[in-house]
Order: sequence, then structure tokens, then C-alpha cells
Amino acid sequence: MLRLTEIKLPLEHSEDDLLSAALSRLEITRDQLQDCSVYKRSYDARKKDNILLIYQLDVSVEETLEQALLEKFATQPFCRPSPDTRYHFVAQANADFPAHQQQRPVVIGFGPCGILAALLLAQMGLRPVVLERGKDVRQRTKDTWAFWRKRELNTESNVQFGEGGAGTFSDGKLYSQVKDKRHLGRKVLTEFVKAGAPEEILVLSKPHIGTFKLVTMVEKMRAEIVRLGGEIRFEQKVETVLSEPIEDDAGEALAQRQIVGVKLANGDTVASRHVVLSVGHSARDTFEALLQQGVYMEAKPFSVGFRIEHPQSVIDRARFGKFAGHPILGAADYKLVHHASNGRSVYSFCMCPGGTVVAASSEEGRVVTNGMSQYSRNERNANSAIVVGITPEQDYPEHVLAGVELQRQLESLAYELGGGDYSAPAQLVGDFLKDKPSVELSSTSPSYRPGIKLGDLSQALPAFAIAAIREAIPVFDKQIKGFAMSDALLTGVETRSSSPICIKRGKDFQSINTLGLYPAGEGAGYAGGILSAGIDGIKAAEALALALLGDPDPHD
Repeated sequence: MLRLTEIKLPLEHSEDDLLSAALSRLEITRDQLQDCSVYKRSYDARKKDNILLIYQLDVSVEETLEQALLEKFATQPFCRPSPDTRYHFVAQANADFPAHQQQRPVVIGFGPCGILAALLLAQMGLRPVVLERGKDVRQRTKDTWAFWRKRELNTESNVQFGEGGAGTFSDGKLYSQVKDKRHLGRKVLTEFVKAGAPEEILVLSKPHIGTFKLVTMVEKMRAEIVRLGGEIRFEQKVETVLSEPIEDDAGEALAQRQIVGVKLANGDTVASRHVVLSVGHSARDTFEALLQQGVYMEAKPFSVGFRIEHPQSVIDRARFGKFAGHPILGAADYKLVHHASNGRSVYSFCMCPGGTVVAASSEEGRVVTNGMSQYSRNERNANSAIVVGITPEQDYPEHVLAGVELQRQLESLAYELGGGDYSAPAQLVGDFLKDKPSVELSSTSPSYRPGIKLGDLSQALPAFAIAAIREAIPVFDKQIKGFAMSDALLTGVETRSSSPICIKRGKDFQSINTLGLYPAGEGAGYAGGILSAGIDGIKAAEALALALLGDPDPHD
């Protein structure tokens, strides 16, 4: 099979046009073609009056002709053999696994990383035990809506904690910038499709699912793990990782320790010498406990800022011109970055077309925002985080968890600025740029629930962040006309852009000082989003399986 790339056609074209383009590119006739299918589809909207669809196609021809075409176009990048994107398991357990209980792997956390790690371990016959501090996805959804509607926060069941992870209440974006030579992202997407996601996610360059579809998918993936011998335990918060010293041949203790199990908040213990740590970026109490128990970690950069809302129609017109609202294009998104004069980088993050700003608090007395869209992306507003990058060396150098403390300080301040009832502080963009408090709303209706309190956001973030965002918004307006509209709305604060710590691991995916512990996903500092977290979960599961079953690593 041949992979054809850079097939460009107008937005309005027929299937025959696509087929003709493939035949023309290969310089073959219709009767020489055996099959033609779309592998990927994206669009180029740089010229709003001439938006193009860009295809990657898989084409089948007779074997001798395929070889001739590869030789003919050997110097052209648009024609190559189609890569094998099927997933190949690195190991497989015997039917009588485990020989003893401590061999059975444990997965802590059941977000995208934990789900894919547990699923892969189950598919390899390793019968994982999953420990999730929150509730199952249905009950968790009820608790989350209770917070949004009634301000009743459950600190163990919310946007951050529970089955499905933080990505469940998001736009459900399924793309990343991870280098993926083994096509592990395809494995993630394929499993999602098996669980009920629309097949289009395999084709679209920027696929998304949305919360309602994610809920059903998560349940089906859980059922598959259980069917394969895995076990899922909800409301099982891990408080302690249990480890023992490792001695050299002379009986001297080494710097590393070996994990032997975990202790739960209810006092129970689960024995295992192989634990995937796939907690999310908001598991602050877990980070504190792990640090006290000697697991090595470092502070890492993250970002802080606000959510910005515009009418989706404004973004659609700015990005698509006369094609705004076209069903193939859907609701428009954007990606923006500006390097401010004070040395800070400002960028858009987690852009949610046709979505809502949501309350994402997981600790009492603190306000956190996030963004969410349904599959339809048909809500009135577009929203995105506008955040400023910060670093431990410059902004929180005191100790490993100083970034966590900074997040908490900003979230507590947002709670106070919002009135102390989980309302979020907000300000019109025009007033923010003029440095004056907002007193009434204009054309952009806030989507945040429980509610907002208008005022002055200049005290909600460090002065350097406010200055950088004020400089960036007019610059972004040059790329997205209307971005700096005075009626647009800023809501604070966005602090959970990524984990503030990194639990260091080696090439074998194990903690550098706690053998048998596999830190993975967003919370450990190795992913940023649903797809990259799922990919990292697969990698951790593969490394664990190879270590457990004693096979050499074919990818080393």
C-alpha cells in the first residue's frame, strides 16, 4: 500500500475529485487502482477566501506497479510505502499468571494514562489492580454538577478526581505533539473507537470527543479491563508507597529502594512490586506524601493565567471568513503565542470552541477555572486559557513543592476576589487593558458556573504576568480580529496548566530511586492532554510488562 500526502482540494469537492487527484498524482488510470482510503484530513485556512482541505491517502495497486511507482517517485516526498500502524504487544503473560500476588501490577489513578496502562496490562494477561481515589464516572459527574449548580464541593469527586481524570470535563482533544514513531497514538484512538468514539477521530487531524461521549467510553473501557481479569477499586486513596531497602552482594544498602506495595487511607494494604503511578496534575497531597516517603522529584515549569471568552461567531469569522459555519470546518479554534518585552511567554492553552468555562476546584476555599466542550461544540462562546510561563528557578525556587504553594496562593486569592462562595473573579477585556474595574457585563455572557463577580483582575496574578497578558492581547488581535474586543471576558484563575513537579524516571520508566514504581502521565510530569497521557500510559505498561516477564526491551 502507498501513502500519498499533500493532496489539496477546495473545501467544496466531491469524492470523485479526491479520487481523480490521487490518480493524477500517481499518473495511473482508474482500472489500475485497487483501493483508496483517507488516512488523515486537515485544512489550511491561512487564506480565508481559499480554504483548502489536505489529505493523506492510502492507495492500493498491484504489487509490481507499486514497486514501479515507488521507484518513479523515489525523490518525491509525497509517495512512500504506508507504514504499519498496527499495535504490536511487547510481551504476553502465561494463562496461569500471577504465580504469586505480588507479581500482580497496581495502577494508581484512572485517568487517560491509568486507563490505557491498565487496559494494556490486561490485554497482556497481567490482571492489573486499579486504585482510584474518586468515584465512578457516573457518580463523579453528579458530584461535579452539584458543585457547579449548588456550590457543593466534594474534594474527592470533582473535575480533577475520579474515573476518567481531568480530561473527562474538557474539550476531549485527541491530538498532541508527541513524537510517535511507533504509532502509539493510533493505538489509543483505536481503543477509543472500540469503546464508542466516532470513527472520524482516526481520520481528522484535530479530533475531539467531548464530555458526554467520554463518559460512556470510559465505562466501556473499564468493563473491558474487568473482562480481561483486571480489577477496578473506586474511593481507594493511596496514602503511602511501601518500599524496602536494596542491598548489594556485600550486604550494603544501596541508595535505591524496591517498592513492595501501597497503603490506603482506610488502612488496607495492597502488595505489589510493580506500580504504575498515574495520578493527575492536581494530586497535591499525593506529591507531598511521596516526597516525605523519599521518592525523588523535582520542581518543573508550568503556567498561570485567565480564561478568555468571545462569541464563537467572532472567532469563526476571523479564522474562516465567508466559510464561517461550514459543517466540515466546524467551530474555529486558534493557537497563539507572544514573547513579551519583560521576557515572559504568553500563549493560548486548551482552546475550547463552542464550549464553556468550568469550575475545576479540588480544594476547599480555592477557585480554579478550566474549559470544556461537548462533541457538538455548539455553545455560544469560545474560550481558551491565556497563560504566562513561569519557572522554578525564577519564580518559586524555595523547594520542590513551592510551585504547588504558588498555585494554592493564587487559587485562594481568586476565591476571595470572587466573593468567597466559589464564584470566579472576572473582568471585561477592555477594562483589563485600561486597568479599571468592570462593573457590568456587555455582549459576552459568562458561561462559568457557579457564577462570576466582576471587578479588577490586576491583583489576581503576579505583576509580571498581568503586564505580559496586557501586552499580548492586542498582539493576538492582529492574528484573530476581534480578540481584543472590549466586550470579551476574562475569568480567573487558570493554574492547572500542567503538573508543577516531575517525578524523575530512568529509561526503564522506573523511578530513579524507587524501583518498581513507574511514574507516568500528567501528574508525574510526562504528558499534557488526553492523547499524550494515554501514550505515556502505554509506554509505562510496556516497560512494566518487560521487567515483570523478564523479556529484553526491543525498543531500547
